[in-house]
Amino acid sequence: MTLDATLDPVAETVDPTSGEGMAEAVLAPPAAVEKTVARTGPLLPMIIGSALFMQTLDSTVISNALPTMARSLHQDPLILNLAITAYLLSAAVFLPISAWVADRFGAKNVFRLAIIGFALSSLLCGVSQNLIELIGARMIQGVAGAMMLPVGRLVLLRSVPKSELVRAMSYLTMPALLGPILGPPIGGFIVTFSSWRWIFFINVPMGILGVVLATLFIPDVREEAREKLDVRGFILTGCGLAGLVYGFDNLGKNELPFVVVAAMLIGGVICGALYTVHARRTPNAILDLSLLKIKTFTASTVGGLFSRLVIGASPFLLALLLQLGFGLSAFQAGVLTFAGAAGALLMKTTARPIIGLFGFRTVLIVNALMVAALSGSYCLFRVTTPHWILLLTLLTGGFFRSLQFTALNAMGYADIPQPLMSRASSLASMFQQLAQSLGVGLAAMLIHYTLVFRHSPKLSAADISPAFAIVAGLSLIAIFFFAALPADAGAEVSGRAAKAEPAHDEG
Repeated sequence: MTLDATLDPVAETVDPTSGEGMAEAVLAPPAAVEKTVARTGPLLPMIIGSALFMQTLDSTVISNALPTMARSLHQDPLILNLAITAYLLSAAVFLPISAWVADRFGAKNVFRLAIIGFALSSLLCGVSQNLIELIGARMIQGVAGAMMLPVGRLVLLRSVPKSELVRAMSYLTMPALLGPILGPPIGGFIVTFSSWRWIFFINVPMGILGVVLATLFIPDVREEAREKLDVRGFILTGCGLAGLVYGFDNLGKNELPFVVVAAMLIGGVICGALYTVHARRTPNAILDLSLLKIKTFTASTVGGLFSRLVIGASPFLLALLLQLGFGLSAFQAGVLTFAGAAGALLMKTTARPIIGLFGFRTVLIVNALMVAALSGSYCLFRVTTPHWILLLTLLTGGFFRSLQFTALNAMGYADIPQPLMSRASSLASMFQQLAQSLGVGLAAMLIHYTLVFRHSPKLSAADISPAFAIVAGLSLIAIFFFAALPADAGAEVSGRAAKAEPAHDEG
């Protein structure tokens, strides 16, 4: 989760997240959607973004509250990160079918039920008495979160011209950005002066408001041609993701026997390989892997996966560093991490002109270096570091991370034909959620091995700091994907050309 990525609907991910689907019959935006967008202007994407606000607020709040929750539930903070991983995993598993469900039962119906499910599962999180109950409630919450996404990205992708995609996604993420901005101070205040359980209870009134807004303003969009659900593909992708994420998350924790962890990882790889074979033989496969032949899409999803590792790891590591390493209260830590989200919000007014001036390829390469340098510099934070330096570094880092993810998400759809938007959104959403869960698991694993290497009896700042540099270094792998892009990649979306031809790589 992230200060700026939980909102990745297209502009950040923040990630918040996305839509998906599998319909192939959409050659033009549905007339009902066009009329609604024309009538409401930016209101429609901002209403959809308001639902994402609930998700992103929850994500950033729980990251900051994790140490306090761990003490309350008598758990190690590293073990309690399963509460984060459980949400991300269940969201990733169910994202591939969310668009199919939306087209099958209607976007408005699915959206409203998802909001209700998210609010009720939040209530279950708040009344949880142990780790098992909390993880179960978080997994239900992840399913509901995944089902919110079709209305967001999918409706906009079907109704907004590509030349306006960056602007539309900025409107979509404006409300969602308030989650990471308000999450750390609000969560810190609640955890410091009240019970951590209220960080989940506050979702209930927001859920009620979301249902009312969805009923009044969200159009009911569904596909005319309904495809049969790819059940075999859903099982293979679900088992594969579950094995990889949980296996990776348990590496080195000694919570499970090594044989079990190894079996999870190997099973995940085998399921992924079997799905690849299945997808080649199945016309309506749940995830359309042929989209990876499009260079801009591959750079955004596969290359973006490495960039997004920072999204999952940074908030989790910062909460541990500031609270357990430096001894700050949750509220004090929240006020400091507020700066990262504020930097992300500041970026919103500059993303379009920057991308239009330099193009996607240059922005992504330079930004990857900036994000790695700034995120890695967090390892230099010390308890004696002046708070103004912490604030300035976090503010700058939030700006560049937000710009990176805005560029990644907008470019990802630059060369996708309109009939395949739904499938592309589904596959991209899976990669984004997987990257966030891997980021959290990687961060926890690095801290564990640092503890073992240093023979530390108690978690300290020295055990947490190295993880920032390692994750930042791994994020640079993305540059190889960005450098392979043509100079005019995504020109139609970036505004550097009136019209750009789709860049298919048939190789």
